[in-house]
Amino acid sequence: MDTAHQTEAVPRISAAAADAYLDRIGAARPASPDADALRALHLSHLRAVPFENLSLHLGEEIVLAAQPLLDKIVGARRGGFCYELNGAFAALLRALGYEVELLSARVFGPDGLGIPYDHLALRVHTPSGPWLADVGFGRNSHAPLRWDSRAEQTDPAGVFRIEETDEGDLDVLRDGVRQYRLEQRPRTFAEFEVGCWWHQTSPKSHFTQSLVCSRLTESGRVTLSGRTLVTTGADGARVERQVGADEVLAVYREHFGIVLDREPVVSG
Repeated sequence: MDTAHQTEAVPRISAAAADAYLDRIGAARPASPDADALRALHLSHLRAVPFENLSLHLGEEIVLAAQPLLDKIVGARRGGFCYELNGAFAALLRALGYEVELLSARVFGPDGLGIPYDHLALRVHTPSGPWLADVGFGRNSHAPLRWDSRAEQTDPAGVFRIEETDEGDLDVLRDGVRQYRLEQRPRTFAEFEVGCWWHQTSPKSHFTQSLVCSRLTESGRVTLSGRTLVTTGADGARVERQVGADEVLAVYREHFGIVLDREPVVSG
């Protein structure tokens, strides 16, 4: 990818903003933009910044631009969904010296593939080769996946594989199940605005129909779906309980570091 296209495609943030972002995810500034540092940043991001769609149910506008993303993820210590999380992570990686490309994907669902620009993922170039990085897909690989490998890649979240399609796209599979289909052509951040708008407004979007906040932990994962709190251990053991109306805000604060003044509620 040429430098001019990256300048146009990936949001730019300052060195000071990058340092604040690193502090947000509890990561040190890497000595060089290599694959080992990328793996560490990827895992730190998943553990610190939750995947959540609360803005849709709090009446908050989602703006796909560097400063609003920093204000939300770093300043307000919130999370977001794919466009926000991977968009912000791309900006951080760029500030740390990585070459990053934004890629459009369509998610596999019960009715087949989703809409164009359904998902945003990243191709990150390092001296040892390219990687698929994705900190915005909920339950996904803990580490970036080797882009140019078609072999099985074992991860704590499962066995992943990248498979070529007849049309020249790439399917990402977890434990043999297709997760999403990636285009290989780089896109600009602005191109994802239509997908982001659709997911915020369409009654067909699962984000408008549900409420989720989920974060990877050192021992598994914690998820609050509506008022159902699910804690999963490293061994896969699952503990589920219903959260009372009087403790919802405390659960967001305790498990996700999110401070809210009111409970988000799915309307309609």
